[in-house]
Amino acid sequence: MSPFPDYPVPVDELQRLRSLERHDLLNHRKDPHLDRLLELATELLDTPIGLISLIDADRQLFIARQGLEIEETPRKMAFCAHAIAGNGVLVVPDALEDPRFNTNPLVLEEPRIRFYAGAPLTSEDGHNLGTLCVIDRKPRQPSDQQIRLLERIAELAMREIEMRRQSLHCPITHLLGRSLFLQLGELELRHARERQVPLSLVILDIDNFRMINSRSGHKAGDEVLVKVADLCRSHAADQDLIGRVGDEEFAILLINSTDEQATWLAESVLEGAHHIGVSSFHSEQQIHLSGGVTTMSDTDADFAGMFQRATKASELARINGRDQIVAMERE
Repeated sequence: MSPFPDYPVPVDELQRLRSLERHDLLNHRKDPHLDRLLELATELLDTPIGLISLIDADRQLFIARQGLEIEETPRKMAFCAHAIAGNGVLVVPDALEDPRFNTNPLVLEEPRIRFYAGAPLTSEDGHNLGTLCVIDRKPRQPSDQQIRLLERIAELAMREIEMRRQSLHCPITHLLGRSLFLQLGELELRHARERQVPLSLVILDIDNFRMINSRSGHKAGDEVLVKVADLCRSHAADQDLIGRVGDEEFAILLINSTDEQATWLAESVLEGAHHIGVSSFHSEQQIHLSGGVTTMSDTDADFAGMFQRATKASELARINGRDQIVAMERE
């Protein structure tokens, strides 16, 4: 039996953990911008300890810290595990007087927390990934203005985190870049195996893309990229991954989808591309795609094997005459 009450689990916990992984924060490198924001928070609230923490499935990890040496704690001991279950700033004026925390080792032993205030770090997709919090070893009650300032600094910290993530995206389409897509694909393959659900991959190439660039200019080429990206977004589910993985190559990883569902999606995108209007074209020109589809196999040692199989299927579609989808059987 735990010596202190269980923490509340957010209703969106599975989606929240997926969002946390997709932000690639669990291997976070030291960020001086986050350090400065945390320093500002501790100065404004006059506290000796400040933390920017992430809440994983079973631990609390500090990606920025001030006044505390430890780098992580079990989730069951984390004040921030309570903060992410709410929508606003969690304020604990005196932890010894709060039944949620008065038997917590972080209260009874070092760092002997008495006061805590934590503002959620809410991602663009609406999930609380962690908190920016300040801590004191004596009880206190912050002013309304201090609470608002803490909330604002947490928003700035989350914006900094999102900007770092966006640097790994294609600047034209705002889709995942190749390296991040492959990295997240590896995570999703592992999850699919653990949960025993299907995982399918679609690779789509824009036929004659170099000819579009040479005949109509790079402005037209960029417009085609953006419109194909939008078409992929409109057909994929929120949980799916979409990336621009080559100059004219797109990839869609369909979570919990069969090869039949993936083939239907690929054919729908291909058909939709025929109706894309590009204002920069000098004359009427139809967009054609070639695509490959595959599904996770028991023999896939990693995501790279699955990716190569879908790429090979896409190449076969081009060889067979373009403007078509080829499904590659699982090995």
